Amino acid sequence: MGFLYPRLLTEQARPLFEEYRLLTIAELSRRVAFSHDSAVYVATGGDRVAGGQLRELREGVLDLAKQAGFPESSDRSANAKFDLSLAALLHAEMGMVPAEAASRDVWAFLALVLLPDVAFWRYPSPPRDRVLGTDLTRHVFGRLWWRAQLVRSPQDPEPYAALEILGEAAFDQIYARRAALGGSPHLVRAILRVWKDLDLSGLNERETLRDFLKRLLRLAPFVLFDGVEERALDEELRAVAQESLDAQRATHQVSESKEPFTFLEICAGAGGQALGLERAGFTPVMLIDSKADSCFTLDLNRPHWDAVCMDLAQFDPRSRPDVMGVDLISGGLPRVKSLASVGRAEDNEERRLLRAAVSLACQVRPKAVLLENVPDLVEGAEFDADRDWIENELKQVGLHANWAVLNAADFGVPQNRRSGFLVALSEPFNTRFAWPAPSGAAPRTVGDVLGTSMAARGWPGAERWAREANRPAPALVGGSDRRGGGDLGPTGSKKAWAALGVNGNSLGDEPPGADFPVDELPKLTVEQAAMIQSLPRDWGLFGGKTSRYRQVGHAMPPPLATALGLAIATALRG
Repeated sequence: MGFLYPRLLTEQARPLFEEYRLLTIAELSRRVAFSHDSAVYVATGGDRVAGGQLRELREGVLDLAKQAGFPESSDRSANAKFDLSLAALLHAEMGMVPAEAASRDVWAFLALVLLPDVAFWRYPSPPRDRVLGTDLTRHVFGRLWWRAQLVRSPQDPEPYAALEILGEAAFDQIYARRAALGGSPHLVRAILRVWKDLDLSGLNERETLRDFLKRLLRLAPFVLFDGVEERALDEELRAVAQESLDAQRATHQVSESKEPFTFLEICAGAGGQALGLERAGFTPVMLIDSKADSCFTLDLNRPHWDAVCMDLAQFDPRSRPDVMGVDLISGGLPRVKSLASVGRAEDNEERRLLRAAVSLACQVRPKAVLLENVPDLVEGAEFDADRDWIENELKQVGLHANWAVLNAADFGVPQNRRSGFLVALSEPFNTRFAWPAPSGAAPRTVGDVLGTSMAARGWPGAERWAREANRPAPALVGGSDRRGGGDLGPTGSKKAWAALGVNGNSLGDEPPGADFPVDELPKLTVEQAAMIQSLPRDWGLFGGKTSRYRQVGHAMPPPLATALGLAIATALRG
């Protein structure tokens, strides 16, 4: 139990506030008292604080205030230092429990009876909420106690050290403006641990923090943050923070250029490649996909994008003058098979779309083309004739082909996913183009990415599972529409997933619960597959489970698309 403090109710506090706001600091010092005739206490919950304790508290606060310039005016730097020291002192010395600290009448007593001179010195001509406690996140003393309550780490040698990580305005975003987050000390401490290690060079710290917190808020309905172990929670927050950093840097790069580049996206799917290009400074003029669910997914996430549901081969660019001369045509095409392995008439569908894409590029004549497909299209001898045909067709309209195979794991994606790429550019852009270099960072593991979600419903095996799922995932396989329901791919892929502790025979509807056996292999949900693909946590998917999983499996991981987009943008800008 903690101490109970006197409470100055609103009826008595309001007239005092109106009177005291007209007095000097010296006059307020003469009004200091350690009790008030109108003060009341709650009946139970602890022992009443003694008068001697109130005297000691005032002396401690006065010592800090004098160091900051009291009773004379102080500068902004001194005020900030005073607030940090005062937060630690109030929390350590007052001996209050949160239920007592939640009473605005307690803080009104401190600001109007025990410490009126300090309160009105710290905030000359203050608005009511700074003194009366109508909003504790703004009260001259109450806000500091609560800040210390949320960041205190009892096991640390300096339990209040985290107070220095964020300033008042930034902390206010967590506590006052993000109540769903600020009510959890466990989560707030994790936010601060992650935040202090971020590289914010070149970014607006406040805007980045705001974006970070927005992304956490979107996760809040699905993740019980207080139930997640510290290490796993830090990993989850680092992933969300990295999404914010990537988005903010992409926005910054766009703002530095004179105007964004335009692109036409074909075989757009769930929008992974288009999203990555958007982050790299490209604006889509139009997106085409033949699947209704994919088009609804695009509308769901980017209602301002012009998503058109139609067969690519039926699209006549002359019907859309705005796509003629776009800077870039891009698309992740269905996986083509070599002519030697085509066994059925329907297997020619992928090759038909490849030819339609090349034909479209020749009609539109963009500055650049970006197409993604299987690595064999780039490396395999059986595709020599296809590469020759593509290069010759594009060369006729001044586009010069470049081929490469890139692994998404080299660009921050927790997945060994090798893809073949064609980037074709006209001159002088082609001579400026260079393939993006790997980030150099170790790829994140499946356990790092999915540990928090596996623990979200109380599965007791989640921590061990995350520890043992210590490698990047194998490539997600979307599957053909001609196959059955959603699973994690052919036999080889399922074995690779099993080695990571995942049952790949089908997809789950939700993460394992508290009654799920510790030694059984959990199934991935569609949402977890999307995390492996590095789609944003708030990226909605339209359709049934199998359709949504196929959209995820076919998507290009946005970080890889961003890297390619930046490389192309660099060549276009010169």
